Amino acid sequence: MQIYDDYKEHADFLTVYVREAHPTDEWQMKSNVKDDVCYAQPKTLEQRVAIANDFTKRFKYTMPFGIDDMSNAADLAYSAWPERIYIIDESGHIAYRGGMGPFHYKPEEARNWLAARYGAVKHETPAPSPPAMTTSTTPTSAATPSATANSSTPKTDGATPATSTTK
Repeated sequence: MQIYDDYKEHADFLTVYVREAHPTDEWQMKSNVKDDVCYAQPKTLEQRVAIANDFTKRFKYTMPFGIDDMSNAADLAYSAWPERIYIIDESGHIAYRGGMGPFHYKPEEARNWLAARYGAVKHETPAPSPPAMTTSTTPTSAATPSATANSSTPKTDGATPATSTTK
């Protein structure tokens, strides 16, 4: 969620939970079992809300979060399943339409769009720890160069397309 932290002063972010990507009663994945993320496809809005609440609490998800209705209006309007990123500009037009996940889901493309609009946000890479002192009589030294790198948003499994609107 680094992209959210980096650009939330410039853009509004919203993640919308749509239908379950790998429900236990349809297309269960081994990774869901390993990660203990196993849900049946919700049949009611209350079930969808319960799964969304579990997700936001379990993963300490701080980005604003919405839930698609049971007619799947957001999913149908944005081809959101299983995951997708959109940027909507100030006039309400789609400024960036990301590829459909998982294979074409590339948060770094949305980051690049935001960086072009508002400036890149760089993060310093932590310097390596100095080597432990040795009992040798030959002095040792370690260079600790300062490097910068762009962070990207970690991809989460499940149907959570993020939408960003510019402020």
